[in-house]
Amino acid sequence: MRPLCTLPRRTLLGLAAAALAGGAFAQGYPSKPIRLIVPFTSGGGSDAAARYFGERLGEMLGQPVLVDNRPGGASGSIGTLAVKAAPADGYTVLVGSTAPLVTNVVTVKDLPYDAARDFKPVAGLTKNAVAIVVAQQSPYRTLADLVAASRKDPKLNAGSASAGFQLAASWFGGMAGFKFTNVPYKGLNQALTDLAGNNLDWAIVDLAGATPLLQSGRIRALAVTDERRHPFFPDVPTARESGYPEFVYNTWTSLHVRSETPDDVTRRLAEAVQKILHTEGAREYARKAGIELLPLDPAGFARYQREEVERFQRVAEANGIRPQ
Repeated sequence: MRPLCTLPRRTLLGLAAAALAGGAFAQGYPSKPIRLIVPFTSGGGSDAAARYFGERLGEMLGQPVLVDNRPGGASGSIGTLAVKAAPADGYTVLVGSTAPLVTNVVTVKDLPYDAARDFKPVAGLTKNAVAIVVAQQSPYRTLADLVAASRKDPKLNAGSASAGFQLAASWFGGMAGFKFTNVPYKGLNQALTDLAGNNLDWAIVDLAGATPLLQSGRIRALAVTDERRHPFFPDVPTARESGYPEFVYNTWTSLHVRSETPDDVTRRLAEAVQKILHTEGAREYARKAGIELLPLDPAGFARYQREEVERFQRVAEANGIRPQ
């Protein structure tokens, strides 16, 4: 390639015009509504985060922010691919989570996107607790009860709303020495409905999404898989307290754009989200929802995501879980 100073004048003018156009585009961004693609059905943690932060983001940027649920595929792959196929202009944003950006990487063979190369982080949003739950009528009152029954009967079934929850259930089963029959779902609501109807023996679920059914007494939590007990359910022990000190599993939400999106546009979005994350309103939202904020900037979240992939690769290898 020739040095820049030897390029024809017309080429130099073209490069300069492109740079100016990119800067002008970023300065005028956003000039139309932004879509947040949630790759799951409504009712889960990703959907709740998208609706809260989308509304605040619209207020800050002066343009409507629309939530677009696109469930289906391998744990969110359809919605994720919709963002990959959209223009790299910052107007189509992925609401990322553990399943499409971490556990799919570990468990899905021939994944039709590259979670690290095709998308770049805008910000971390929330960190969500997870619980092992059963129906109210279930005979299992403790985690030890469930483990003992599962060791005797490998036909007991567990519902999973994503590959991430299936991986977590397999991880726990391997750790506790039992097998089970996995029942996959496209979203959390149907899994919870079947559990409450006594059509599932147990499930690992997003605690924020399960809270209404837990509080109404339709399902019961045997353990939470966080490092500590959840403030909404202080009587529910952690899996660590119940004899499984290594079993710590949380989910998270985040925002991502296509990797080719102009840096100035990404920066505009990232700065707006960080401002929202550090407001008292966001802290109050987290307290009421029983979740934690995850105020990571693009570089910080890229590191966090990479560490999560490495962690679950170790989990999969230790439990003999291979991409399928």
